[in-house]
Amino acid sequence: MLEIANGILTARINPLGAELSSLTDADGRELMTDADPAYWTGRAPLLFPIVGALNGGVYRLDGREYALPQHGFARRSPFTLTDRAADRAVFRLEDDAETRRVYPFAFALDAAFTLDGATLTMEVTIANRDSRDMPASFGFHPAFAWPLPDGGAKEDHRIIFAQDEPASLNRIEGGLIGAANRDTPVEGDTLWLRDDLFGQDALVWQAPQSRALRYGGKTGPQLDIAFPEMPTLAIWTKPGARFVCVEPWQGHADPVGYASEIWDKPGMVRLRPGEHRSFAMTVTLA
Repeated sequence: MLEIANGILTARINPLGAELSSLTDADGRELMTDADPAYWTGRAPLLFPIVGALNGGVYRLDGREYALPQHGFARRSPFTLTDRAADRAVFRLEDDAETRRVYPFAFALDAAFTLDGATLTMEVTIANRDSRDMPASFGFHPAFAWPLPDGGAKEDHRIIFAQDEPASLNRIEGGLIGAANRDTPVEGDTLWLRDDLFGQDALVWQAPQSRALRYGGKTGPQLDIAFPEMPTLAIWTKPGARFVCVEPWQGHADPVGYASEIWDKPGMVRLRPGEHRSFAMTVTLA
């Protein structure tokens, strides 16, 4: 576990998956999940080269089928530390024989974690090192403590979006994206969190109005979360667990029944040879 700190925040990152595993304030209060194995041991996996599940567990590329697990392979891959300072660390994942078996491209995935005052910035850059176009999706998946320390009861916690969010949500059917006909539980700009919201899996907005939100209880620390480049948002937990995930995505699971080439999948990014694309998420303790 690698630690960066600046006197206001301390972040600990696991080189396996370049996964943010702990975020504490100056008083040592943990702002992230307890990773109770009864529910989910993940903390903040990086989702690459796909987000979500594939229909039948496979994608199609130039007439061939390739198998990938849900959310891809980056979260279970060892990253290499490439840059380190007291308040910053950068990790890299590169293609190898094993990744090319399931994702036949040369790539570099850089994950940078930077502390600046009360803000943690997570920026991930995907670079196409291949001689042909490369399809990719990416997502953040951090799990924050629910309830937050000194934040009161779970039912006192809410998410306040930067804008009103009246649109219906997508249904999740067998891990795939279904119709956008699920009534929103958001009241204006506010989502009051409760376990029964997640009995049908995640809440998914394919095109939310907001690119920022505030998470917290009626008292205690508040987390201001921004994701300016990410067009899709999911909020997820398992009923009874002591975490809630705020997941900005570029891309999402296959639509129900999807059987076309990966190039045509909604949310897929096409990177030209030598091209790169960056995605950032910030968490500010307020």
